[in-house]
Amino acid sequence: MATDFKDPFDSIVDAPFDSALSERYLVYALSTITARSLPDVRDGMKPVHRRLLWAMRLLKLDPAQGYKKCARVVGDVIGKYHPHGDQSVYDAMVRLAQSFAMRYPLVDGQGNFGNIDGDNAAAYRYTEARLTQV
Repeated sequence: MATDFKDPFDSIVDAPFDSALSERYLVYALSTITARSLPDVRDGMKPVHRRLLWAMRLLKLDPAQGYKKCARVVGDVIGKYHPHGDQSVYDAMVRLAQSFAMRYPLVDGQGNFGNIDGDNAAAYRYTEARLTQV
């Protein structure tokens, strides 16, 4: 018995290129913005923040343990979870350590992590971090 089931996704749609591209790109752009750029409503964190905390947990950077170089954490996050620029990952880590940026800092930073006046944090090879006790 042969069935004449046609999958609607197998059909070819004849549409003008510019209108099809604009519709599909808009859907893609909006989904990307809501999934990556905007903080999640549940916890207020972006995916890069979650990846940082997960990597720090796996590196055993608990509050009772010692500090480790931020370069180690950033490299681990880039290599395993977040294949984007190192500076964006480090900036996210710095924000998690700043008491004026987060109500409850999740990262305990040692070294220059910037200040409220807008001075930038030191390079990640000069700073160390571990998780805070929540």
